[in-house]
Amino acid sequence: MWYMKEESNKHSARLLTPLEENFGLNPKIALAVVLCSAVLLASTVFWFFYSAPPTTITITSGPEGSSFETNAIQYAKILARNGVTLKILPSEGSTENLERLNDRSTKVDVGFVLVGPASDNTNGNLMSLGSISYQPLLIFYRSEAPISLLSEMKGKRLAIGAEGSGARSLALALLALNGIGTNDATNLLDLDATAAANGLLDGTVDAVFLMGDSASPQIMKRLLLTPDIRLFNFAQADGYTRRIAYLNKLEIPMGSIDFGKNIPPQDVYLVGPTVELLARPDLHPALSDLLLEAAQEVHGGAKLLQRKGEFPAPLAYNFRISPDANRFYKSGKKILYRSLPFWLASLVNRVLVSFVPLIVVAVPLVRSIPALYKWRIRLLIFRRYRALLSLERESLTPMAAEQRSRMLHRLDEIEQAVNKMRVPASFADQFYSLRGHIDFVRARLGVGDASPAAKEAGH
Repeated sequence: MWYMKEESNKHSARLLTPLEENFGLNPKIALAVVLCSAVLLASTVFWFFYSAPPTTITITSGPEGSSFETNAIQYAKILARNGVTLKILPSEGSTENLERLNDRSTKVDVGFVLVGPASDNTNGNLMSLGSISYQPLLIFYRSEAPISLLSEMKGKRLAIGAEGSGARSLALALLALNGIGTNDATNLLDLDATAAANGLLDGTVDAVFLMGDSASPQIMKRLLLTPDIRLFNFAQADGYTRRIAYLNKLEIPMGSIDFGKNIPPQDVYLVGPTVELLARPDLHPALSDLLLEAAQEVHGGAKLLQRKGEFPAPLAYNFRISPDANRFYKSGKKILYRSLPFWLASLVNRVLVSFVPLIVVAVPLVRSIPALYKWRIRLLIFRRYRALLSLERESLTPMAAEQRSRMLHRLDEIEQAVNKMRVPASFADQFYSLRGHIDFVRARLGVGDASPAAKEAGH
């Protein structure tokens, strides 16, 4: 045991001796310098690994077959090209997605959320990466004659969507504006998209409210092509968009779904919010760029309800656009990520962020230590020389014995102060030269013979 302790002391001595010899630091200060340097380096290395973007993130999407899930699958394929795994967590729709994002115990990073009343229920810590698409509300109904007003659906069996879906939240808001709710004869059914569509087809439901967050395109297309089922035309679309700020007026031009069969047979107006891609505030900037790049690829083209390049866009309702998303919309990806593969750009970026500042700060600081210490030692030596020169000038004039005695006492004080000085080996020549000059001045005062070093200094 004692042998190991002795070896450890030897290693410590080897490490600290250069600091003591070159910088003149005492063992405690030298040890503190070593420990501080080690902590600084360890912190830099820790930050280098800690700041690396995760290779796996989780998105809360929507029910199976919904447009939310379809979009998430496309995102996952695009992120996989850059070595990032996107886990898809199914949900009941927009409302549940928002609840998951607000709940820190749920391990999700991003999610699709419909702008609307559901998004008012938030803790305020979420950020928006922007709007990625319009999401129209499609109301299918059975009727011999077209229905032009929502109020005409009072007293009917209405499938407004399952709990947690954005369709249900918007349906309730629109029905409330028309005086339709739970206090009248209207039967509001909390059915999912599949059950609602089947109910409409078999006659057990009079109308269904569907949105892409909870219904698949196949279900919507099936209802559109069924002869006895009509798509509700929002003749009052302008009024709804003025009363409900988050709604947009959307148009399906005549025949645009099927030109051969002229579906729809006339222009159809719809209302609907936008879909925001929400994220938690700790989403890594590099992943924010990847997600927005995926959004551009998935949502950037021309579609039935939007023009090319219209989405994604820095449009938000209840959530502020994240600084990283703002930067992406203004100037695109960071320059490293534009020209290098994602993994290499991430590596280079972390080196620049972690180690370059350390080098920029630490190298000049370390280089300044010898200069500062040399200046300090020279200052101490020059201070003794000033006292010595003053004493020598006084010795050139005739003096009484009492005055000589006082001068010798001052010289002894100077010599004692010099002997107590702690200087590194690099200042040995100046230190011994100072001691020689003390002997020289002592000889000038007529006390003893100057040492050979003093005589040489005197010449």
